[in-house]
Amino acid sequence: MILFKLIVESFRQAFQALKANKLRTILSLLGIMIGIYSIIVVKSSVDSFQDSIKNGFSELGSDVIYLDKFPWAEHGDNEWWRFVKRPEPSLEDYEAINKKSKKAEAASFTVFTGGKTIKYNSSSVENAFIMGISPEYEKIQALQIEKGRYFSSLEEANARDVVVLGYAVANALFENEEPVGKQVKLMGKKYLVAGTLKEEGESMFNFIDLDEAIIVGLANLRRVISIDKGNVGIMLQIKAKPEYSLEEVKDEMAGIIRSVRKLRPREENNFALNEITMLNNMLEGIFGTVNLAGFIIGIFSLIVGMVSVANIMFVSVKERTSLIGVKKALGAKKSIILLEFLIEAIILCLIGGFIGIILVFLTLKLISAVAPLNLFLSTFNLLLGLSCSIVVGILAGIIPAINAANLDPVEAIRS
Repeated sequence: MILFKLIVESFRQAFQALKANKLRTILSLLGIMIGIYSIIVVKSSVDSFQDSIKNGFSELGSDVIYLDKFPWAEHGDNEWWRFVKRPEPSLEDYEAINKKSKKAEAASFTVFTGGKTIKYNSSSVENAFIMGISPEYEKIQALQIEKGRYFSSLEEANARDVVVLGYAVANALFENEEPVGKQVKLMGKKYLVAGTLKEEGESMFNFIDLDEAIIVGLANLRRVISIDKGNVGIMLQIKAKPEYSLEEVKDEMAGIIRSVRKLRPREENNFALNEITMLNNMLEGIFGTVNLAGFIIGIFSLIVGMVSVANIMFVSVKERTSLIGVKKALGAKKSIILLEFLIEAIILCLIGGFIGIILVFLTLKLISAVAPLNLFLSTFNLLLGLSCSIVVGILAGIIPAINAANLDPVEAIRS
């Protein structure tokens, strides 16, 4: 009951300070508000970006290895010129992996090309993004079919003119019409629409935008365009078997690809075997630096706010010296007086911190509304902001509270 009365009294005194000296208190709390805002808005933005990127990476697969000529780890400009001369992943690489590997569940070969037009009656989509995928693609990254079906094995083997449409493409071509079973014109030929994909939604970190994709079989696409002239994007993915680690599979892949490319024992690899953890590690370093910058800016603001709140508390002690003397004369312990002023300082800082957190929430909502970003304020960051406010309140109020607790009751009453 004593603690409860102390908290209630401290609330009353804090709000009295706010009412009596509005401008002084607002200016003092401004530092707390800016400090909490700086720390939490940066951390929430970074956390939101990390979450979006990880969701984007989940499309690429955590148990998947990517054969590429560039390593995903950081490298200098001089190394870039060396990597760019390396050969692109080839069909020969893909076929050798599927034939020789004992530790890979599957390897898929995907070709990306753009600049095509797809038509249905009077509707069309220009500069269409086309994916030519090998039969194993579904084993590595399952496509979410909304209507219809995926390619049959017979259609893939015979390079039939069959297409699966992304959500946005299907909507643009057919609007309210049923797309499955219709024929569309693409690359000078008629294609049967076998199915459509579920909507993924807008995101800056959809590394493969399947909503805008037109998916055909790899064998079918090779009949229309040449994939050996360097005018297409290529992705070679290898999915590890559950019983093998990625490092074990990478070691096996290195041996297979070196054999296919006829590299001598002392020659360095002219390829890179990448995995998602490489990108995660690189991005964590970048995000860690951004978080640190926001924290440093926020700390300086909090120090200014802390000094200002301490000043308010010293003034509060001065104004209530005689009242403190009366309380001590009536038997109030030092600990009670100390807690009263300490809780008051914490409440003042919590008010500033709470306003700062409200501003963070509004900022994140505003950015999410005008940009394709999903920024959010997590419970952890909310509690972090309030915890920082409490710590600042304790640091700001401890010395004034000790001074108040140590006042001589007789001298205090006389003042």
